[in-house]
This record gives sequence, structure tokens and C-alpha cells, in this order.
Amino acid sequence: MSSTLLWIIAVILAIVGIVQLLQGQILLGIALIVVACLVGPGGYSIFRGRTRHPV
Repeated sequence: MSSTLLWIIAVILAIVGIVQLLQGQILLGIALIVVACLVGPGGYSIFRGRTRHPV
């Protein structure tokens, strides 16, 4: 998957999460923001494979 596509999906999830927070659905909003952080290409991504660094 392209990092640009992952970034766009993460932004959409974060925006929907913020909208849900504003509508009063706290748990769903927080869950969507956390999922956006996990999907995004920056930081920790659930789509990044586990790599071993040489010692």
C-alpha cells in the first residue's frame, strides 16, 4: 500500500472521530482517532511489517 493512501485514510478516520466527539459519542470518537493513529504511515503503523534491526 502506498503511504499516501494510508495517510489519506488516517486523516479521514481522524476527522470522522473528531466529528463523533463533537456529536457526543465519546467512545466511538476516541476509537476512530486511535485507529487513525495506527493506520497512518507516520509513527506506529499496523501495516508496517516487523523488521529486525541488525545487532
